[in-house]
Formats: sequence, structure tokens, C-alpha cells
Amino acid sequence: MDQQIKRIAREKVYTGSVLTMHKDTMQCLDGTISYWDFLAHKGAAAVVPVCEDGKILMVRQFRNSIDRFSLEIPAGSKNTMDEDPLECAKRELEEETGYASQTLTPLIHLVTAIAFCNETIDIYVAKNLTKTKQHLDPDEFIEVKAYDLETLCRMIYEGQIQDSKTVAAIMAYKNTIKP
Repeated sequence: MDQQIKRIAREKVYTGSVLTMHKDTMQCLDGTISYWDFLAHKGAAAVVPVCEDGKILMVRQFRNSIDRFSLEIPAGSKNTMDEDPLECAKRELEEETGYASQTLTPLIHLVTAIAFCNETIDIYVAKNLTKTKQHLDPDEFIEVKAYDLETLCRMIYEGQIQDSKTVAAIMAYKNTIKP
């Protein structure tokens, strides 16, 4: 194709604690002008924490966007765009679960909502877990529980686990890592 879709303008609409919302003015392939939403994000990291017995530590926490609790792998935003995702993953693992690991292996890299947001998540597998202490943010209320892989897969297929990073991570772990 000779023609390209071009961004003509980007207007910052809102800056929040996690996201910055923009209104983009786009010139489409046929020359028409269109307006697209764009959410800018610093990126994130997540962890599939595998216990010695093969069970996976999961976190249950309230999610405002769906107005209910969700069962997920531990994850969190990077402090800056340039933060090493491995360091972010180590920090979030300990903060949310109260476990640490020096043995993190890359599993999968995701773009979470590719149609309107640039958030990427690097997901790692953590083994050789050491019990430490949770370091929750003041507005975090997280329960930690270990599940076997078969139960987590069943929960995904039954729609009990719907978080996309968690679904992708559990399926990638099941299909690429030998427990």
C-alpha cells in the first residue's frame, strides 16, 4: 500500500495515576478524518509463582472496572517506562504474595488492549519461592491462595478466571513449561 494511516494530532485529555488518555486525530487510508482514543501506560510485569509442590500462587483482589473480585496472577505497573520488567516482576511478587524469588524465567510478552492502549506486560515464571512478607499499597486488599494447574485451567474454561493476562499466562505455562 502506498497510503498510510497517519496521526495528525494528539490531544491529552486526562492524566490519571495509571493512565493518560489522549484523543488522536487520524487520517484514514481514504483520506477521511477520524478520532481515536488512546490510553498511554508505563507497562507492567506479572508472575506465575510456582510453589515447590507445583501449585501456583494466585491473588484475589477487587477490580473496580468489573465491580467484583478477580482471581489473577500477581502483577503491577512499572514505576517508570524505563524500569526493567524483571525488577518490577520481583517487586510485585513480593508486594502482593509475600514471597520472593531469584529464579524468574521469561514466559510471554503481551499487549493487553491493543485496540486502544499501549500497555505491555512481561510475564515470568518464578520458582524457588522464599516466604517473606506482603507489602500492600494502602488501597490493596489481596488474598493469596495456591491452586493446582488443572484447577486453574478448569476455572478458565468455566469462566471463573477472565483476566486476560492470567488466562494467557496459565495457558502459556501449561503448554510450554514442564511442571
